[in-house]
Amino acid sequence: MSKSSTKVYVLRLKPNQDLYHELDNFVKRNDLKSAFIMTCVGSLTKATIRMAFGGQEENEVKVYEEHMEIVSLVGTLSSVGGHHLHISVSTKTGQVLGGHVFGEMNVFTTAEIVIGECEDLTFMREFDPSSGFDELVVYKKN
Repeated sequence: MSKSSTKVYVLRLKPNQDLYHELDNFVKRNDLKSAFIMTCVGSLTKATIRMAFGGQEENEVKVYEEHMEIVSLVGTLSSVGGHHLHISVSTKTGQVLGGHVFGEMNVFTTAEIVIGECEDLTFMREFDPSSGFDELVVYKKN
């Protein structure tokens, strides 16, 4: 377990901005090495989501293009260690879709995002042979 002080940032995205691209730029511009999504509300017109591995050879990526409400956005972000984000969105019928943020996420009206940063830590991603993926590793900052 790692303990750290937290700094909080608030970001509002406007129509037609790409949620993933803007988060990536914000984290890099502010050199956030151990950030995480605290909350997010808003709406999208496009969501590119990688589905959970279901036994197929490759993870399926789906692109949804319709008006959707952001129900949740969770994950970790690092200017040096990459990002791992999951999203849930609801359609006009109330159907909830979710998975790994994988590409374009175009904002419809707004995306109000609160980002926390663990000031004393650095998030990195290192290959984990047990999962076959690069996974979170936490280091104390020097």
